[in-house]
Amino acid sequence: MSLSSSRTGRLAVRAGLLAVVVTVAGLPAVASPAVAHGGGAVRFATFNASLNRGAEGALRSDLSTPGNAQARTIAEIVQRTRPDVVLINEFDFDPVAARLFQQNYLSVGQNGARPVGYPYRFIAPSNTGIASGFDLNNDGVVATEPGAAGYGDDALGFGAFPGQYGMVVYSRYPIDVRQARTFQKFRWTDMPGALLPDDPATAAPADWYSPQELAAVRLSSKSHWDLPVQIGRRTVHFLVSHPTPPVFDGAEDRNGRRNFDEIRFWADYVRPGGGRYIYDDRGRHGGLRPGAEFVIAGDLNSDPYDGDSIPGAAQQLLDHRSIDDRFVPSSAGAAEAGAVQGGANTTHRSDPVHDTADFADVPGPGNLRADHVLPSRGLDVRGGGVFWPTAGDPLSRLTGTFPFPSSDHRLVWLDLRLRR
Repeated sequence: MSLSSSRTGRLAVRAGLLAVVVTVAGLPAVASPAVAHGGGAVRFATFNASLNRGAEGALRSDLSTPGNAQARTIAEIVQRTRPDVVLINEFDFDPVAARLFQQNYLSVGQNGARPVGYPYRFIAPSNTGIASGFDLNNDGVVATEPGAAGYGDDALGFGAFPGQYGMVVYSRYPIDVRQARTFQKFRWTDMPGALLPDDPATAAPADWYSPQELAAVRLSSKSHWDLPVQIGRRTVHFLVSHPTPPVFDGAEDRNGRRNFDEIRFWADYVRPGGGRYIYDDRGRHGGLRPGAEFVIAGDLNSDPYDGDSIPGAAQQLLDHRSIDDRFVPSSAGAAEAGAVQGGANTTHRSDPVHDTADFADVPGPGNLRADHVLPSRGLDVRGGGVFWPTAGDPLSRLTGTFPFPSSDHRLVWLDLRLRR
């Protein structure tokens, strides 16, 4: 299956995969972010921007004019940090909304920040809110209509409607769409040694889902994408996802186990020979080619030491022999917030300067390092950070405190020097 891009934003539909990949002309001229970063660095970022909405079409409506306060704040954060390639998590699947966010927000200077133009973007369907036809939460009711009680829990990925909590990638550099891979339909049971949830009320192992349900249940709660980004003569695979939060379940820990295996997917994908079992939505098998350069990014919903994910979930990537986690993005604002908010933060093992999400402290998990940007070994890491200003910084108005003006997550970036 071949995906293509055009200057008119053509929709590409092949083999059951719907994806939109666009090359946009006529964007305002802006100074090169690579120059602004210094040393010719290319900035990769992830940002759970909480641009999800409670009803289908609501995000498009909000972005159709340039006056939505939250979207303006999100756009300003992007303009202040100026990533070259950025994953936006929790952006409802809507190709028109993705275009409108560029047109009405990113391309418009916010509060004195310079506009930022992304000639390329990629958006594709998410498993969230797609009815499974099964009682996946085992409450005795099969919820098949959006809005019905339990619909989100019975969907292929939690969501009130198809595509809620989706994602989109914006890039200054071309995306090789012919080689792009999506893994939305990969079945959880097809992962060898999968941590399938177990019904604690029975003696049988891994039996929370029936055989019929296992034939339908997918690994990815949203999707996993491998997007080859062409930076001069170099190709860097942008490996993006948004694993489910490891909470909102019961003793079977179906969300915790799924989170673990969604993270494991990339660990296997980039391990030479480890991804032989993997197939993409076009039926192509195998993991990443050995020696290929990559950056893994996303809200992984997993802190290496704190929070509710299964112990070792994040370490599947952080301790991976093919991944370089020696440089950890940080911020002074995260450390300040943890000290001021107290609660669960006082018992954390992770260094608070690395936190990327401001969660409830009493009760709750406290602030966590949930969002990650992880390069392959051999890439030249020049720096990075977390956009979390201290309270005394004028830009702290962009992050704020609950109820947040932008998101409960912070934009995280990494600068890589790529000799092109």
